[in-house]
Amino acid sequence: MRIYTRGGDQGDTSLIGGGRLPKDHLRIEAYGTVDELNSVLGVCRTLDAADAPAVFPELLPALQDDLFVIGSDLAAPESAGLDADRINYLRIDAGRVAWLESQIDPLEDLVGPFQYFVLPGGTLLAAQLHIARTVARRAERLVVALRREEPVSDQVLVYLNRLSDLLFIMARAHNHQRGIADIPWQGKAGGGGAG
Repeated sequence: MRIYTRGGDQGDTSLIGGGRLPKDHLRIEAYGTVDELNSVLGVCRTLDAADAPAVFPELLPALQDDLFVIGSDLAAPESAGLDADRINYLRIDAGRVAWLESQIDPLEDLVGPFQYFVLPGGTLLAAQLHIARTVARRAERLVVALRREEPVSDQVLVYLNRLSDLLFIMARAHNHQRGIADIPWQGKAGGGGAG
C-alpha cells in the first residue's frame, strides 16, 4: 500500500469505524496534536539514548505506545458502533493513568516538591521534555473543547493531564541527575527594559 491514497485531497479524513471529518475538525486537531506530542517524545528518546547511561530507556517508549492508543481512541468516536473487543483495544484505560502516577511519585521523591515556578531549560533533554509538556497541555485543551461538542473517553483527558505532570517532573529529574538546578522564575524584571 502506498503512503498516498488521495483520499484527503479535498480536506477531509477518515475515522476509525467509518465516517469522514474535515481536517480542521476539533477531533482531528486533538488526535493530530497527540501525534505531534508522540513525535516530540521521539526526539526526547534520541536525546536520552545519547546520554550515558540513558535515564528513561523504558519510560519514553511506553509513553509513545500509550499516545498511539490515545490517538486511536480519539479517532474512533463512540458513535462509530465498533464491537466491544475492538473498542477495548482502542481505548486508554484507568490502569494506564495509575501507571503514570506510579512513574511520577519516585521522580518527585528524587527532586522534591518545587518551591517556585520553574522555567524550561537546563539540559537539552530537559528542555525538550518541557516542550513535550506544553504540547500535552495543548492536546488536553483540545480534548476539553471536543468534549463540549461530543462524547470523548474520560480517561483520555485524565491521561493527558497526568502525562503533562510526568513530563514536567521528568525534566526536573534529568536536570537533577545531571547536577543542574531548576531555573526559578524571578518575577517581573525590575528597572530598565526596552522602550
